Amino acid sequence: MTVFAALVLFVGAVFNVVAWPRFFQRVAKDPRARDAAGRPTTFWRVHFVLVVIALVIAVASVVAGILLLV
Repeated sequence: MTVFAALVLFVGAVFNVVAWPRFFQRVAKDPRARDAAGRPTTFWRVHFVLVVIALVIAVASVVAGILLLV
């Protein structure tokens, strides 16, 4: 059961690392991401925070998965 839980955590971490940065690339290209002066908008900042949180969760999942296996 411990190995299964670790694998689930690793799969979730890989998903977050692969999916969220690619998503943010699309957000950054969206016209709503910058104002007329070229500064990041709230749209950009909110999505940036979501990506950072997802990547922090990915790191925590990897650490937890390793701890489960040790």
